[in-house]
Formats: sequence, structure tokens, C-alpha cells
Amino acid sequence: ESTMVGDYLNHGEDRSVLGQQKTGVSYKMVLQAMGKVLRKSKTKPNGKKTAAEEKKLYLEPEYTKARITDFNFKELVTLPREIDLNEWLASNTTTFFNHINLQYSTISEFCTGDTCQTMTVCNTQYYWYDERGKKIKCTAPQYVDFVMTSVQKFVTDEDIFPTKYGKDFPNSFESLVKKICRFLFHVLTHIYWAHFKETVALELHGHLNALYMHFMLFIREFNLVDPKETLVMDDLTEILYSNAAAQNHVKER
Repeated sequence: ESTMVGDYLNHGEDRSVLGQQKTGVSYKMVLQAMGKVLRKSKTKPNGKKTAAEEKKLYLEPEYTKARITDFNFKELVTLPREIDLNEWLASNTTTFFNHINLQYSTISEFCTGDTCQTMTVCNTQYYWYDERGKKIKCTAPQYVDFVMTSVQKFVTDEDIFPTKYGKDFPNSFESLVKKICRFLFHVLTHIYWAHFKETVALELHGHLNALYMHFMLFIREFNLVDPKETLVMDDLTEILYSNAAAQNHVKER
């Protein structure tokens, strides 16, 4: 059992499953809702938006303020004194994998080889490398499938993510966790960059923001992803951090 399970995570799972149901049942309704989202956002005089403006929809205040919980995520990611570091990393990494996988599943039918021909976030394109180290150019859904399949294999391997008492973690465990978190970051940010309109239409952006902020605080707390890697989303990260800090300050008063 994950040590992170609580109201936030349970609520997040319910919302993600709800998103799957909405996506599968009413594709037309989602498209109509996306139209409303675009009409509400700022447009150029001719009624059109540039690609960059449209892709930065997630930075607009009405969306960055949306969260499903007021939890202090900084406290949630801090290593408890009685917990082993590797156990904490394993528990959190597994939970983030499950929830990012669920979040992606809500918009997966909109992420196709035609709509997302490359795995891109901002101006950065990601490539997959096979077991021999050969670079593979693939579509976004193919990349996500590679990520989720490989991570699933890792987290269910008793020799890498042991769950039985007395079994040790491998010496390479921390480096593997860093690799997994880097891949999960790519998937999470692709949702923002390429599928935020669909996420808003499904009313799942509050959960996405909470999941993103929680994940970013976790990887920063334990230096799991190079800051150069996360630079592409620093604008969103700082806004969400500022909103959370302001909200916590008001609650403390």
C-alpha cells in the first residue's frame, strides 16, 4: 500500500475514472466544450490565436487557480523520520506512475498519430531510446506507450521495487527512479502542452494542476530530475507555486 494514499489521491482517482467515462461516452460533447474554452480565451482581432498562444492556455489565471485540494504538498513530500528513503521513493514513484497514467488515459483518444506526430513539449522534442541505445523517432502516443510499458515493468519487478520484508533495493535504484520521473515528467507536461483544452472540457484541470504541483515538489525535494529538463515548464511551475503559497498564507492567518 502506498503511504501517500489519502483524500487527495482517492479523489483524483475518482475524477480520472470519471474523465475516462466522459471521454469514451461523449466525444462530441467534449469537442463542443473545447469550443467554449477557446471562445472564452483571448484571441487576436481576426478571431484566431497563434499556435504558441493556444498552447499556453494553461497559464491563464482562471485555469491556474483551479485545484481540487488545499493540501500543503510540501509537507506531503517530506520524508518521514521513521521511513527508509528508498521505501519512500518507491511508494511515491509508484503512486505518481498510476495517477499520471490515469490522467493521460482521460485524453488518450485525442492523442493520436495524426494529432501528435511527435512527442513535443514547448520547443522540445523527445525521442525514445531502445535497449541498444538506438534513438527512435515516434509519435506522442507511441512514446507514452513506451514509457508506461517500461515503468509498469520496473515497478512490478520484485528485484527492483521489492515489497517483501527483508529484501533490499538494488544499488542502481535511485538512478532508475530518476529515469522514471524524467519520463513521467514528459508525459505530464505533454498533457498540458497538447491536450489542455480537452482536459478543461472534461473538467479535470483542477486535478491536473494538483497532480503536477505535487509531482514537481516531490522531484525537487529529492533532486530526481535535472532542473534543465524541467525548464520548459518553469512558467507554469512558478505560477502554481505562487498561488499555493498565497492560499496557504491566507489559511494561516
